Amino acid sequence: MTTAVKTAPGISSRLVNGLLAIKPLANLAKHQARTMMIKRAERIGVPWTKQVKELSQLDWGTGLEKVQNPELVYPEYYVRSFHAYESGNLSWEAAWEVEVAAYAVHAGVWKDAGSQGDARLRQSFFDILTSQISTQPQDILDLGCSVGMSTFALQDAYPQAKITGLDLSPYFLAVAQYQSQQRQKSIQWVHAAAESTGLPDASFDLVSIFLMCHELPQSATMQILREARRVLRPGGHLAIMDMNPKSEIYIKMPPYILTLLKSTEPYLDEYFALDIEQALVEAGFKVPTITFNTPRHRTVISQK
Repeated sequence: MTTAVKTAPGISSRLVNGLLAIKPLANLAKHQARTMMIKRAERIGVPWTKQVKELSQLDWGTGLEKVQNPELVYPEYYVRSFHAYESGNLSWEAAWEVEVAAYAVHAGVWKDAGSQGDARLRQSFFDILTSQISTQPQDILDLGCSVGMSTFALQDAYPQAKITGLDLSPYFLAVAQYQSQQRQKSIQWVHAAAESTGLPDASFDLVSIFLMCHELPQSATMQILREARRVLRPGGHLAIMDMNPKSEIYIKMPPYILTLLKSTEPYLDEYFALDIEQALVEAGFKVPTITFNTPRHRTVISQK
């Protein structure tokens, strides 16, 4: 049995996609999206320019060598323009800006959130995790850990656990390692693809995927779900926190904003079309619980 891949977008989405196929318009949309984020960050007190400048002045050569797997072959879907960066996630600029961008984007999750929106979003995820998973996980894998924001939050929520953060971008991992040293946190960082981690079978109690699936084609998501099941112990849990395709905010989003969003998220149509419940069951998980944890996001939890 194979999950039906439904990727054909509606009329409005096809119009947006047509506009984005025109490179000058796509570049303009990316520039506008990036400008909006920077302005929002500075407006709510997040020092985007200052923080990125400070990170850019550090010596990253040694840090990159420590985390990078030089033999890793990147999936085709990953080596493309992404998040308004021409080199996608494979660049220092993208890595230095992850944290401030998260603060800017999540400031709008709740009307009164401001710079605390990101923290509230993560807390809403952990409130659901702790309420639905009664046992304390001892070994946790954070798939698509980026620069470690989700990984550090997992360690704060489960201080007794051994935490592993895995990501495809060595630039992200170098920043994550630097931040873990600054915080004096002991975390294992792994440079690998989430669909082929190289980690042992049945070695984790909890696999967490935080805001990654909307950045993937459906085929990669299915591979990652199967890989997550492989590395989970019997009875272990997979927890996915991401955009909620059924949110009225996305359903009623003005075409202009939708265009800006899609200009930085090339796989959004595929993500919105994926039946995550069916996909998890076909990957070998139990029927998941799906909880709306913000006006824009949902938390999906399933057990091996």
